[in-house]
Amino acid sequence: MTTRSALTRWAAGSLALFLTVAVACAHDGHDDDHRHDHDHDHEHDHDHPPIPVPEPEAHRPSAIPDRIIRTFAGDTARTIAVTWRTDSSVAKAIAQIAPADAAPNFGASAKTITAVSQPLTTDLGPARFHSVVFSGLGPAQLYAYRVGDGANWSEWVHARTALDGPEPFSFIYFGDAQNDIKSLWSRVIRGAYSDAPKAAFIVHAGDLVNRGSRDAEWGEWFQGGGWVNAMVPSLPTPGNHEYERVKAPAPAAAAADVNAPAVKPDEHSAITRHWRAQFALPEHGPPGLEETVYYVDYQGARIVSLNSNERQAEQVPWLEKVLADNPNRWTILTFHHPIYSAAGDRDNPKLRDLWQPVFDRHKVDLVLQGHDHTYARSGLRAYNNVPTGLSRRDDGGGTVYVVSVSGPKMYDSKREPWMIRMAEDTQLYQIITVRGDALIYEARTAVGDLYDGFELRKKSGAPNELIERAPTTPERRRPAKPAAAAAAR
Repeated sequence: MTTRSALTRWAAGSLALFLTVAVACAHDGHDDDHRHDHDHDHEHDHDHPPIPVPEPEAHRPSAIPDRIIRTFAGDTARTIAVTWRTDSSVAKAIAQIAPADAAPNFGASAKTITAVSQPLTTDLGPARFHSVVFSGLGPAQLYAYRVGDGANWSEWVHARTALDGPEPFSFIYFGDAQNDIKSLWSRVIRGAYSDAPKAAFIVHAGDLVNRGSRDAEWGEWFQGGGWVNAMVPSLPTPGNHEYERVKAPAPAAAAADVNAPAVKPDEHSAITRHWRAQFALPEHGPPGLEETVYYVDYQGARIVSLNSNERQAEQVPWLEKVLADNPNRWTILTFHHPIYSAAGDRDNPKLRDLWQPVFDRHKVDLVLQGHDHTYARSGLRAYNNVPTGLSRRDDGGGTVYVVSVSGPKMYDSKREPWMIRMAEDTQLYQIITVRGDALIYEARTAVGDLYDGFELRKKSGAPNELIERAPTTPERRRPAKPAAAAAAR
């Protein structure tokens, strides 16, 4: 009985173990099948192609400041101007500034000021733009500033004021960015900053974007520059793509936006409402052209922005006065449409007739332009309204004219006798240094290679001396078109 009972208990235990293992194996197999089916379904979930993030989502503002940009709005030695964007929930924006210090508690001495705010309803929805001008600052001082609403702050950003008088400095100049800004222009501004991290400011010669009313394009432009915009002041001049045909907004949008124009849809184009909302610039230009026609003085140079898109004749008396009362050693002008075009079918003889004699009378040194989506640079050139005429310098001296492009949109160029150096299909940035009686110019490609260069030297009682410093590398040109295709044109 004892032996038989033991065998019975052993057999029962073995059977139970067998059944347990069998059930577990069956369950595991089911889990494997389930996992296989789940994985199979999961794979099918990823068969569809990715879709772009919708623009309203990609560029949606929030209470956290973005699109922070530093500009000049007046005295470059004693003021700092900053603009930024938030969503409409920020009714009152503020900014703080303090002398920068190596100790991390510098913010304890920060001064707080209230921003000037304005709503802007764009094609992607409502937002608010805020601006401040920190005043009463000291020349050649390093400050730290931040912007926000008291709870949501930007980072602290370093910003240095100019010296109050002549002193060497460098700045960056860009032709049109305009297209594929995030994808292809961002590398240019970042490369320029890498080569000139101490640049005093950045000149943008118009067509910063392709369609001035499209908020997504401005979003890409601000992404391209990133935090560089917050540190290095920008001096933009408007291009034709910053202009748009004004349309009457919907009644609800007009009620929400005090800046919405009450105009008829068929009226002439006007500068995009983004311009004055996001750039705090000098307002001393001719009435109606404020913040597009202006000048600033920076350490011995006067930099003047003209608006070549509209009311060009009205700018002449203003320009005559600005240039006649100029105490600076160097005079640099920027505007969008070239005095001498780098593209054969885009000449601007009326603009040349109107403005170039003024430049000659006041011995303007350098003119920085865009629009033609190619590169060309003159020698010292005085007024001659035949663009194919030879470059010349008369007894009154001459001006160097540059047309450049920083974005990827490119046009054909046509070699003209006035061109010292030209390029096609080449993204470029320019670094310009003013040092006493010398102005040193370098044009570099998007990959950092030196492409063009010269030096201007001031001579007492004589015209500027131009010293060519262009490299000996061949010019970058498009392949010649076949004769038949050229004839077909």
